[in-house]
Amino acid sequence: MVHKLYATYDGHVLLPEGEVDLLPNHRYLIKIESPQQQRAEPKKNVLQRLSEKAMDLGVSDLASHTQRW
Repeated sequence: MVHKLYATYDGHVLLPEGEVDLLPNHRYLIKIESPQQQRAEPKKNVLQRLSEKAMDLGVSDLASHTQRW
């Protein structure tokens, strides 16, 4: 038998939104799936974050503008 219901997690337990037809003190398998609008954006890696902050300095080759020792 498959039951589909929405529940809210309060930090300790899942609270069903509405009545459930389950037997108390029985073991159940629960599949957790977040609604589409609440999915977290994937974390960006360091190269993606640096790329977003990169600026065009108007110099074609910075190596040609440095002193050589």
